[in-house]
Amino acid sequence: MTIKVGDQLPEARLAEYVNVATEGCAIGPSKVMVHEATKGKKIAIFAVPGAFTPTCSEQHAPGYIKAADQFKAKGVDEIWCLSVNDPFVMGAWGREQKADGKVRFIADGSGTFTKALGLEFDLTKGGLGVRSQRYSMLVEDGVVKVLNVEDSGHLETSTAEKLLSQI
Repeated sequence: MTIKVGDQLPEARLAEYVNVATEGCAIGPSKVMVHEATKGKKIAIFAVPGAFTPTCSEQHAPGYIKAADQFKAKGVDEIWCLSVNDPFVMGAWGREQKADGKVRFIADGSGTFTKALGLEFDLTKGGLGVRSQRYSMLVEDGVVKVLNVEDSGHLETSTAEKLLSQI
């Protein structure tokens, strides 16, 4: 069953590559517990089928990075980019996109969160495994307030501009 507006996000352990060590957070992959990380926050989340893929790298992620200040002006605390990739790949992709301080690039390495959302996309016949569908959502205190799921192969309803217009 696919998550819908009004649903609580499922609990999951995601991972984020941290580029700079801070108190209690070493350089390298750090866990991101969904319920803890979303508690009391308004978060714009967008998911992509894969890091470094053409549409994701040239259009989807850059749109959110460029619009980061507009999201903050509308009360959004954080922007997350999710993908079924490992945290090392997501960290490298975030650095390549110059997203530091604007968008958190978070890994759902085994796709457990994506599957719990009901938003997985099976590309095993093409050798790419199970990935995430392309989508965006606005989450407040862990509850889905807006959800935009793309038709396969498209980038229209999950763009930064579309989600901004819905806040």
